[in-house]
Amino acid sequence: MGIGIGFGVAGFPFSSVGAYHAWIDLLEEQGADSVWFSERLVSHTPTLEPMAAIGMALGRTKRLKAGMNAVIVPFRDPLVLAKECATLDFLSGGRLLPVFGVGDERAPEWRATGRDPRGRGEQADEALVIMARLWSEDRVTFEGKHYRYVDAAISPRPVQQPLPLWIGGSSEAAIRRTARVGTGWLAGLQTPAQVAPIVRAIREKAAEYGRAIDDDHYGAGFSYRFGSAEDPAVQRQLAALARLPGVADPAGLVVAGSADDIARRIEEFIAAGISKFVVRPIASDDADLMDQTMRMLEEVVPRFATARPAAAGPRA
Repeated sequence: MGIGIGFGVAGFPFSSVGAYHAWIDLLEEQGADSVWFSERLVSHTPTLEPMAAIGMALGRTKRLKAGMNAVIVPFRDPLVLAKECATLDFLSGGRLLPVFGVGDERAPEWRATGRDPRGRGEQADEALVIMARLWSEDRVTFEGKHYRYVDAAISPRPVQQPLPLWIGGSSEAAIRRTARVGTGWLAGLQTPAQVAPIVRAIREKAAEYGRAIDDDHYGAGFSYRFGSAEDPAVQRQLAALARLPGVADPAGLVVAGSADDIARRIEEFIAAGISKFVVRPIASDDADLMDQTMRMLEEVVPRFATARPAAAGPRA
């Protein structure tokens, strides 16, 4: 099972655009697997739009892969989203790692845009089918409850065929969605103990559909810091996590300690069926973020490199 370790950040924890570019350059130069951008369309704090951020990251680099964690499908037209993904994958030579979700019904975007979150799963199901067909078929005609297309087509198509279609979410509906149409699954804010039964459920449900998702196509993430849980940066992170809906144990989502402590958390996730990771450095400023990233690349990532093929990453 190939292990891939990518990096993500919450919001925009940089003092400037130049500091952000320097971080992307560091990931590229030091051989990081990938970089990940979260979706938050409505926010009072600086947060990048993932598709635009991915385009910048892929255009600035030559080998680094980039993904979204995860794009909320009901807020986007499936034809436009499919076209964006195909363009990013085409221009980058096949380095896009797309992940899709339906969104939390408590997310502020629903109220801000006057949309009803009810039925969002059914809407996303239709959109995912449409996008997968657009990436591989010459013409797509589709008539559903939420979308209707006649002879829709996109060109150029993605370099990756099929383009990965990873699913986020842990509900029963998300498990069924992943098993039915997904090529992989990415956990949310969850511990190894919370992830393990979901991985098992997806595998069992996929078998019922006569499908199989590759063992290499299950991912998870966590925040880390080389240091102490008492560090102010860690305490701020824990406080921020505690304010999120559905988070009962913020401490379980963060690893603060030595390289051995961080590697141990990765091993716990691997035992739960995870092989792809999005790790988020906890830092106090630009220099600290660069140091935390570099230490992960130097002290932890090499421990898992022998199990990872050169082109590892969430692939279909």
